[in-house]
Amino acid sequence: MTAIADHLQRSLQASRDALIRSLDGLSEYDVRRPVTPSGTNLLGLVKHLVGIELGYLGDSVGRPAPVTLPWNEDGSVWQNGDMWAKADESREHLTDLYRTAWRHTDESIGTLSLDAPASVAWWPEERRQTTFGHLLIQVTAETAQHAGHADIVREMIDGRGGRDQGDLGGEDWWNAYVAGIQQAADAYRD
Repeated sequence: MTAIADHLQRSLQASRDALIRSLDGLSEYDVRRPVTPSGTNLLGLVKHLVGIELGYLGDSVGRPAPVTLPWNEDGSVWQNGDMWAKADESREHLTDLYRTAWRHTDESIGTLSLDAPASVAWWPEERRQTTFGHLLIQVTAETAQHAGHADIVREMIDGRGGRDQGDLGGEDWWNAYVAGIQQAADAYRD
C-alpha cells in the first residue's frame, strides 16, 4: 500500500468510526427516525454507505461484494431505499453489513494500486471508466460528508455535539457562544 492509499484508508476509517459513534446510546426509534425535512436519519446514513463502499470500491473494481444487498436486488436503491432502515432491518444487522463493507474495501486498498482501472456501471457511458484511486477519494469524501450529517442529526436528537464539543467548554460556555451567534444574526432580522 502506498503512503497516499494508507492516508486515505486512515481518513476513511476515521469517518466510518465517527458515523458509528453517532448511534451510541440512542434508542432504536432515535437511530431510525427522520430528523430533517428530507428524511435524513442515522441508520439510513449507515445503510447508504454500505452500498457506496461495496459498489464503488468492490463491484466497480472487479471485486464483487461478499453479500447481496436487498435494496440493490429489488431496485429500491433508486427510490432511496438505501437511505432508511426497514422495520425488519436491525441496527446490529446494518452495522455488521457496514463492517463487512469496511473489510472488503480495506482488502481492495491493500491489493489494488490507485491507478487500477475501474468502471462504474451506473454512471453515464462517457464517464464510466475511471480509476480505483479516484473512487477511493470520492468514497472517503462522501463518508466524511455523511459523518458530518450524522453529527448534526445526533445533535438535533439529544443535543450531543461531535466528539470534541467538550474540549471547548461546558454547558455555560456553549450557551454563551450560541447566544452570541444569535445576537449577531438578530442584527439582520426583518
